[in-house]
Amino acid sequence: MMKGVFGRYLDVDLSSGRLSDVTPPEEWYALHLGGRGMGARLILDSARPGTSNPEEPSLVFATGPFQGTGLAGAGRHAVVGRSPKSGTIMDASAGGFVGHELGRSGYDGILLRGASAEPCYLLLADGRAELRQAQDLWGMETGPATEILSARHPGARVAVIGPAGERRVQMACIIHDKSRAIGRPGFGAVMGAARLKAIVVKGSTEKPLHDKAAYATARAAFVRALAEDPGLKSLGTHGTSRGVLGLNETGILPTKNFQRGTFEGAAAICGQAMVDTILVGRETCFGCPIRCKRVVRASYEGEAVDPEYGGPEYETLAAFGSLCLCDNLPAIALANQLCNALGIDTISCGVAIAALMEASERGLIEEDVRWGDPAAVVRWVRRIALREGMGDEIADGPVEWARSIGDPSLVQAIKGVELPMHDPRGKPGFGLSYAASPRGATHMEGMHDPMIEMADPTPELGVKGSLDRRRLEGKAGAAVVYENVRSFTNSLVMCAFTNQMVGARYNYPEIRRLLEHATGLEVSVDEMLAIGARNFDLLRLGSGLAGYRRRHDDLPSRFYEPLPEGASAGASFDRRAFQAELDVYYDIRGWNDRGPSDERLRKAGLSPFCGWLASSEVVGPEGREET
Repeated sequence: MMKGVFGRYLDVDLSSGRLSDVTPPEEWYALHLGGRGMGARLILDSARPGTSNPEEPSLVFATGPFQGTGLAGAGRHAVVGRSPKSGTIMDASAGGFVGHELGRSGYDGILLRGASAEPCYLLLADGRAELRQAQDLWGMETGPATEILSARHPGARVAVIGPAGERRVQMACIIHDKSRAIGRPGFGAVMGAARLKAIVVKGSTEKPLHDKAAYATARAAFVRALAEDPGLKSLGTHGTSRGVLGLNETGILPTKNFQRGTFEGAAAICGQAMVDTILVGRETCFGCPIRCKRVVRASYEGEAVDPEYGGPEYETLAAFGSLCLCDNLPAIALANQLCNALGIDTISCGVAIAALMEASERGLIEEDVRWGDPAAVVRWVRRIALREGMGDEIADGPVEWARSIGDPSLVQAIKGVELPMHDPRGKPGFGLSYAASPRGATHMEGMHDPMIEMADPTPELGVKGSLDRRRLEGKAGAAVVYENVRSFTNSLVMCAFTNQMVGARYNYPEIRRLLEHATGLEVSVDEMLAIGARNFDLLRLGSGLAGYRRRHDDLPSRFYEPLPEGASAGASFDRRAFQAELDVYYDIRGWNDRGPSDERLRKAGLSPFCGWLASSEVVGPEGREET
């Protein structure tokens, strides 16, 4: 058995209350490592083409070999499941401290099935698990619920849903430690439907490591390198919010619902503005020296912003700020707090509110929701999360709401997933990843084009030379390589900021050595890329079984229109050129119209899934049968 894992998952049947152990085949650990790969494999193993299996896990909480070992960047865990936004298998991860406790729980993760008759929570403490009633917690915001559970179970960490998840709002999150979110897929709604309020974890089981002494030495060297890195010191000072001014200067800061790429109020909501006004502290994840998490104190219209809910990161600042033309930092901080307290994704919510503002401007709705109005931003977070008024319609899905008022193109989304805060017109290779991702639009996979403007970005990966960030042609190969590397990282469930994919800070040789010391696996560069590609293929297999075809790998129509101003003025996608590069991308991946070909599946070591896509009869995203 591979070291660095416990070799078992906790299987929780919420319908019956039965708790048992699941032991995945040993070879799966070497094939998939953990995280997104093991989660997707466990779900697909229960699936069959053209059938609905009531025994299929609704969610898998998954760790990798590094969780529980104190490695910087590994204070995370993944959640994998079918997204209510897309119907596809998606994964998301969160930092903080829950992942570390889960990595010391005696289990590699948790499978959730069925639905409880009454609200409950799962307690996994010191290797023992039980379901407890949560009627007294139902209806609570995440902060108070976390406080009660933390007091009830000293030393434990809490992942909890808020009122939005209980109401099955499509963009609902699972909130960790009050300020970290399993955000984009809408898994809070899945827990709400299962009437599972929280998962409480306290671990005390030491993980079996292949070479404990060598691992400890390499782990110490890894954290020293992070602590001494100038770029990461800057990240600690300003957090991800440092990206506001950089993207604005590049002309690709999402502004006015992606109509523009520059925002006049960018300086008022940037990282330095936060440091100068509302920042009161910095938090970190277990074992990490970077301390990039924002902690703020402010007030807006007499309502306090409490440090316990953290503070807004880049994506949130842009989603509630430039995207909505709002330059009021305290209001954005309050909107962020409401999202954390009510349990809702800041990116999705910001995209929905920007669409509301555009719809109001165009007279498509009777509601008066004006651009730049900070009170409207705060008000609509509540309305969506609590299903008030038109917020009830948006809560069932912004794309469907936009279609109902006559223009689905109002909401910028791919496969039902709202776009993150990176305009792909100035990063066309990233736009290719946006469109092709089985997860829908995600900023946590693939390359950001400025990465490969340097000479010989990543020689070890075969990415040499330099490519203009605004050029699309010739980037499919690099996009696949970096997606595979990030997929490998997501299978280890490591923070993106602690692993560097380009330049002098490229540190994957160190990560592979850590993996060898932890597990005993000697992973070459090619094997690293193969693991990432294999797990990416699993997600694409899942999206193919859900009815997604190559034609769904496209960008919203807005991105075929040129940016009007700024350093990226005139940048847009050409439909013919985009399709040509997507052809190259598909050829490299070995995919056909439905997903991975049988030849590709056999090459990836996924032969049990051969024939699934060819024989399946499924209902596609448009609601008609695909055969």
